[in-house]
Amino acid sequence: MDKPIYKRVLLKLGGESLAAGEGEFGLDEGALTNISEEIREAKGLGVEIAIVIGGGNILRGVALSSIGIERTTGDYMGMLATVINGLALQHALERVGIPTRVQSAIEIQAVSEAYVRRRAIRHLEKGRVVIFAGGTGNPYFTTDTAASLRAMEIGAEVIFKATKVDGIYTADPMIDESATKFQELSYLDVLNKGLKVMDSTSISLCMDNKMPLVIFNVRNKHSIKRVLLGEKLGTKVGV
Repeated sequence: MDKPIYKRVLLKLGGESLAAGEGEFGLDEGALTNISEEIREAKGLGVEIAIVIGGGNILRGVALSSIGIERTTGDYMGMLATVINGLALQHALERVGIPTRVQSAIEIQAVSEAYVRRRAIRHLEKGRVVIFAGGTGNPYFTTDTAASLRAMEIGAEVIFKATKVDGIYTADPMIDESATKFQELSYLDVLNKGLKVMDSTSISLCMDNKMPLVIFNVRNKHSIKRVLLGEKLGTKVGV
């Protein structure tokens, strides 16, 4: 197959994908270059791509309670971290020739557009990549939930969730060598088995709106393009 099976996709990237490696903090030039090249390759197929970016490589709002910062404030700090990542990814993408816009759920006029659904769709139609930062703009919601919400709003056909492993396993394959990979799962399977691929709110949103997910390791070369062309990488979650 030489034509993509999806026309408009939402790519969910964890902040760690912009760092040097698992558990690392900050931004890494090599990681930014790799992900921008992968996205450019996918864009070459004529696919419209929106991205929701996390902020875990800078800080995790929920973890700040350990130093006495209340959850709401910590969550807003985490949202600001996603804006930093969005700007870094925008620069990396534009450096390889991809016009990109950052839209933030928290208005920061000097550095990004405010999130406006119709404007985001127009950017996609014009061939631009749109990076959604700032989560949902509300505390107590993860960037996974933001990804599901934005995917519905822009009419995406699928959510690509980039992870550190090549799909969903019965246990963490980094720890348990006997862990086996699921090729396909239903939304209820994910919820009932307590699989930690995305939080329950985001999975429920996808289930209610029949939004399929494909979970795969974006650090593997050509993975986004291969999934777009119909290759069965990772794990698919659907009805």
